[in-house]
Amino acid sequence: SPPQGYYTRGGGIGGSGDFITSPEISQVFGELIGIWYISEWIATGKPKAFQLVELGPGRGTLADDILRVFNQLSSLLSKCDVSVHLVEVSPKLSEIQALMLTGGKVQSNSEDSSAYMEGVSKTGIPIFWYRDIQDVPPGYSFYLAHEFFDALPIHKFQRTERGWREVLVDIDPEVPDQLRFVLSPSSTPATENFIQPEEKRDHVEVCPEAGVIIQRLACRIEKDGGAALIADYGHDGTKTDTFRGFRNHKLHDVLKAPGTADLTADVDFSYLRKMAQGRTATLGPIKQREFLKNMGIDLRMQVLLQNSRDTATHEQLLHSYDTLMNPEKMGDCFNFFALLPHHRLAQPDKKQELESKSPIPPVAGFGELVLK
Repeated sequence: SPPQGYYTRGGGIGGSGDFITSPEISQVFGELIGIWYISEWIATGKPKAFQLVELGPGRGTLADDILRVFNQLSSLLSKCDVSVHLVEVSPKLSEIQALMLTGGKVQSNSEDSSAYMEGVSKTGIPIFWYRDIQDVPPGYSFYLAHEFFDALPIHKFQRTERGWREVLVDIDPEVPDQLRFVLSPSSTPATENFIQPEEKRDHVEVCPEAGVIIQRLACRIEKDGGAALIADYGHDGTKTDTFRGFRNHKLHDVLKAPGTADLTADVDFSYLRKMAQGRTATLGPIKQREFLKNMGIDLRMQVLLQNSRDTATHEQLLHSYDTLMNPEKMGDCFNFFALLPHHRLAQPDKKQELESKSPIPPVAGFGELVLK
């Protein structure tokens, strides 16, 4: 809802808001993601230009950490033309991002321009804002979606004796101003379209919008090259009812006070894999703690701990590491998933391998994952 939607009104990210995200917990998270993109850029032969495209950039913290890494490795990127493209529908959040990334030095563009706002980062990289991924210009791009897909709307379905029924929201006739869940009296178009015939679960959540976005990303990567990294709450087609709300860092009834709480549903990565339709290879989902370990978080933390001058910083670093890595906290409930061009993972035959000295480098973060 443009006037009443949770994110259009600002979205309560951070300690004083409704929920906190990994980049807000530790700078190391964003730094390691920045390194992931650089390693993919190197693995694909250091193209002359790349776009970093972030979907739903929150407060801009993650992009800021990634840009810091790009700046620290500027000698490596010196011959590469880097630009940042943010897909953000919330006017309030785009203002916060602009302040974080450019110090507020941005200009609004005319209606006929694909980007509604643009500026230059503190490190001199051009940044553009768009309302839709389709407005982002084509070209070799790295896509990033961190806690983006879980915020998209879902359809819910329940298996009954009379077949699948859609879970709908209704006004409770006995309690004015109160909403309730009801089952559709008969099959709905969504039931016909979104339930797979082989479905084994009794309750299913489907996010068609996520499917459409994955198709767009897969088409772009297939055509222009690049990669997409998706990090989110999720499962591989195993969970059922995960729809929930958060307000002031506590669970909140999703039907109470609409527009004032963060609504989320776990991402079904098996659905995303299916929607890539074989246009790209997919890696994962892999647990956040495994991904960060593979990316070298332990080594980075050692350096930060050695350089921390006071006890408070030392304790804060250990606490943030525990939050990101502990299986009981974020370590197991967050997953990483990637889309890559098929040629990035194609195994050369023995003759080619002998001729070219370099076999295809492994994908950072995903370790020795078996390709799905």
